[in-house]
Amino acid sequence: MKISLITVVYNARDTISKCIESVIGQNYPDIEYIIIDGGSTDGTLQVIDQYRPHIHIFISEPDKGIYDAMNKGIALASGEIVGTLNADDFFVNEDVLSSVAAAFLAHETEIVYGNLHYVNPAGKVIRKWQSAECGKNSFNWGFMPPHPTFYCRRYLFEKLGFYRLEYGSAGDYELMVRFMHKYHIKSHYLNTVMVKMQVGGVSNKNIINRFKAWSHDFKAMKTNGVGYPLFALTLKPLRKIFQFF
Repeated sequence: MKISLITVVYNARDTISKCIESVIGQNYPDIEYIIIDGGSTDGTLQVIDQYRPHIHIFISEPDKGIYDAMNKGIALASGEIVGTLNADDFFVNEDVLSSVAAAFLAHETEIVYGNLHYVNPAGKVIRKWQSAECGKNSFNWGFMPPHPTFYCRRYLFEKLGFYRLEYGSAGDYELMVRFMHKYHIKSHYLNTVMVKMQVGGVSNKNIINRFKAWSHDFKAMKTNGVGYPLFALTLKPLRKIFQFF
């Protein structure tokens, strides 16, 4: 079972090496590694060049943002399973993709996701995103899996659609709520930490971006049939409070 792994990057010279090394260090034998660069100008491309023998597909060109770049990678992917690992993320150990593949086979599922830790630049864990099994009404209660741990069968994109750019920073949330809530695609929760992410997401940089993110979340909820979206929108950030303890 081939896993196509997509790394989207733009001007991430300081973090891209750790990301790539965590991928090429995986012990799973059937990985197609795809890097989509948005036209970096800070030395990122020179760093990537050092790893080119381990990269199966590489593109560097302007794009319309992170989800446009992900869509480019998905369109080029040939693996049965597709996942993403952004330039600021890295796998916690060498067994992550082996565990993902085993979960797909053992549970005959269409989606696999797990847990994530946020870390500061020194590597200290500052927030633990412990996910949970996704039930029929989980998204109605503010549920969201950590997108960097989200893997699905490639045919789902062809059948149900790719990332939708009009949802801005909520593009990942909209896709997951569409697949898992609207269409009830079978999923399996892999209860283990899969990825560490460095802090500093785009949607949290300032209050204006935060309001835009809420607006996009609300739109994604309404579009995909989340019950009482204002209630779910309130619960979604509240669920994060316990991740800091």
